Amino acid sequence: MVTRKTAKTVPVVPDPCPVCKGTGDVPRTVHVGRKRRPVGEQSGICLHCLGTGEAPAE
Repeated sequence: MVTRKTAKTVPVVPDPCPVCKGTGDVPRTVHVGRKRRPVGEQSGICLHCLGTGEAPAE
């Protein structure tokens, strides 16, 4: 008898977060002084996916 070939399963890859593009980090502007002048950026956690990098289920 000939053995049947089983179908190969494809691993499910979650969609990347549209806000952080799957990295989990987003740039945050740093403000200083009384006039709140922007002086640079620092890395912050993505609040859309909470740093996982995967698109949340709607």
